[in-house]
Amino acid sequence: MHSVTVRADDQTCLHVGITGSGPDVLVLSGGPGCVHYLEHDDIAPRGVRAWYPEPRGVGRSAGGPHTLDQAVADLESVRRFAEIDSWVVLGHSWGADLAVRYALDHPSRVRSVVGVAGHGLHKDRTWSQIYESLKHTEPVIDIDWDPMVHRGLSASFVEWIHESDLLRRLADCRVPMTIIAAEHDIRPSWPLRQLAALVQRGVFVEAPGVPHDLWATHPQVWVDVVTNACHNFD
Repeated sequence: MHSVTVRADDQTCLHVGITGSGPDVLVLSGGPGCVHYLEHDDIAPRGVRAWYPEPRGVGRSAGGPHTLDQAVADLESVRRFAEIDSWVVLGHSWGADLAVRYALDHPSRVRSVVGVAGHGLHKDRTWSQIYESLKHTEPVIDIDWDPMVHRGLSASFVEWIHESDLLRRLADCRVPMTIIAAEHDIRPSWPLRQLAALVQRGVFVEAPGVPHDLWATHPQVWVDVVTNACHNFD
């Protein structure tokens, strides 16, 4: 694993880890507002060159609270820096939702989306009630995060999912999307099943026997699942 510093359009310095060789895969971790907890050689998808941009305002990246528009623009800054025409975009949790947004905004730059254990594009009370009632049962994974970045991106996410043309854009999107749920995730999977059914080239997959943070609790399963999904559209 090595790293580079990428300057965003507004000259903010972004930390980006890089590992492996092969087809390019952009890897997005969750939160929003978490440090890049997936930036480790031992859990990287195999047979690819993986890029790990840390969100602005978090960890080793400069900046502060920002919107989804800015988050997507930062990903494009990394792509241009790397001189990549298009790449697979792999996201976990919040990163899966960001991957979908990136694919809608820049479909020619995304060969496919691989979303693992995402939230889904909703703000549903019953979903939240189930999550809140069960979150004490989840394995505790200690991840550094920035509450101000979290708050800004969360507010921007809610604005986005309320846009009047969002469902039409999803239905018209031709970017292949593999939407993966973890069998033992306490987060209900119905939004992920709906998303996979809505997009034209969507596939829903369930990873058996694993919780939300399978990258930490079942690292070999994570590697196998994401490696297979990233190579599905080679």
